[in-house]
Amino acid sequence: MRILCCIKRVPAPGAKINVAADGCSVDAAHLGFTTSPHEECAVEEAVQITERGGGEVTVLTLGSVEAGEQLRYAASVGAHHGVLVASDGSSWDPQRTARALTTAIESLEADSGTFDLILFGNESADSGGFQVGVRVACALGRAIVNGVKGIELLERKGEVEGKGQSEGKGEGEARLRARREIEGGFEVYEFGLPAVLGIKEGINLPRYPTMRGRLASKKLQITTLELDCVAGGQKLRRLHRPAETVSETSILGQGDTGVAAAVDVIEGLGLM
Repeated sequence: MRILCCIKRVPAPGAKINVAADGCSVDAAHLGFTTSPHEECAVEEAVQITERGGGEVTVLTLGSVEAGEQLRYAASVGAHHGVLVASDGSSWDPQRTARALTTAIESLEADSGTFDLILFGNESADSGGFQVGVRVACALGRAIVNGVKGIELLERKGEVEGKGQSEGKGEGEARLRARREIEGGFEVYEFGLPAVLGIKEGINLPRYPTMRGRLASKKLQITTLELDCVAGGQKLRRLHRPAETVSETSILGQGDTGVAAAVDVIEGLGLM
């Protein structure tokens, strides 16, 4: 099983995001960066699949040279190959990103064969556009299911057609079953490979890298692709940071005075 995971370098969840002076970018001076959480689960799922049934995991990202950090982290938890589609680090619109990734995937497949499975995060943690994986799948002409919370590889069925009976039975089409949550239950999809899936956080619990894994990741040979793709029709106009909500805590009192004040508050709320 050959699996490709497309990941993205994003600001660490929970970090305070400041908008730069241009109003269209993020001030990254004091930010830490990580792999988008949905995509971290996608890497873990890919590694688990290859651990059970054999194969290789390739991790692909688009970004500046600093994004190599996320490729090496993926290698530290079990990925085998890393590919960087180089950019200047500026934000690309979903159409341009999808075109670049599609071109990169076609180039990789021309060299080493078709990927059985391509995994994206359901959406990125920063822009949350829900678009890139779908656009890439459509460009490649492959089935896609988003919001996946369960993957089951099915046994090959069928008979390969041959020129004569002496060729006997062969392996049929590899198939996959994907499950995603809906209100009140699940939707289950079954389709043939190759295919594309959008993985949702919670499908698994990503592992922490071992010391051995971290040391091995330093030796990862990252393949760098230089692609010049045309921008799409979407354009970022402005980033807006919501006003912070400030909460205050009032001390009503201590001892007996505190009890009386608490009773007054409860009466004021109509709870007595």
